[in-house]
Amino acid sequence: MSGDTVSGGPMSGGTVRVEVDDAGVAHVEMCRAEAGNAIDLAMARGLLAAARTCEGADGVRAVLLTGRGRSFCVGGDLREFAALPGDRLAAHLDRVTDALHGALRVFAALDAPLVVAVQGAAAGAGLGLAAAADLTLAASDATFVAAYTGIGYSPDAGVSWSLPRLVGPKRALDLLLTNRRITASEAADMGLVSRVVDAGRLTEEAGATAELLARGATRAFGATRRLVAAGLSSGLDAHLDAEARGLADAAVSAEGRAGVAAFLARRRPDHGVSRAI
Repeated sequence: MSGDTVSGGPMSGGTVRVEVDDAGVAHVEMCRAEAGNAIDLAMARGLLAAARTCEGADGVRAVLLTGRGRSFCVGGDLREFAALPGDRLAAHLDRVTDALHGALRVFAALDAPLVVAVQGAAAGAGLGLAAAADLTLAASDATFVAAYTGIGYSPDAGVSWSLPRLVGPKRALDLLLTNRRITASEAADMGLVSRVVDAGRLTEEAGATAELLARGATRAFGATRRLVAAGLSSGLDAHLDAEARGLADAAVSAEGRAGVAAFLARRRPDHGVSRAI
């Protein structure tokens, strides 16, 4: 596996590691296991740096986001926030959300699909990261909770945008206002989670899923991601026009031509890349 290690910057506490393997999968790992991967300013900046690495690295065809340790991500680092005086807290939170939201924007704009693997707790911003993925795999013992209003906060990490789109506004408000903790199975039934797997197989299953996507047509994946996102707010006429333009562009691309040739030859296309170790 080749790649870079990205830290959260000059502040201590949060680190994010990113490595790009030979299949073109960018493995992004939140590494604050001792704090449940709570997002402090350093962690937020680390996620932004990792997202930019995925954006700029050659040959990234899928992104796999994970959290080290027992929990995926327990949300914002409340100890860091509570240690700040009131006259500094708002500005500090602006810096945290600026970096975290910047990371989400970069991940959303990639052609490479984003896969998230959730174990243990996904709370607050951790819920937002899970909801932002194209495919979210959850261990059978994973749990999800919004948590924001329980401490007098309102949502960040795109939760108030993504959650209603995934589970509907009524269910989203139920989760956001009551802070009801739901199981992985409930999250899958609602549409928040793509797939529930045995806890002992989460790493293997998530890695295999990311590798499968890395062998696919990355440019077509990017176009599909953008069409699905736009379709949630665009009118039908405009969306049909966007689909037509996207299909024409895909058909004349190298990936499109290779895919058709493989189909006619009755073989599976493999769009993946081979990276030097």
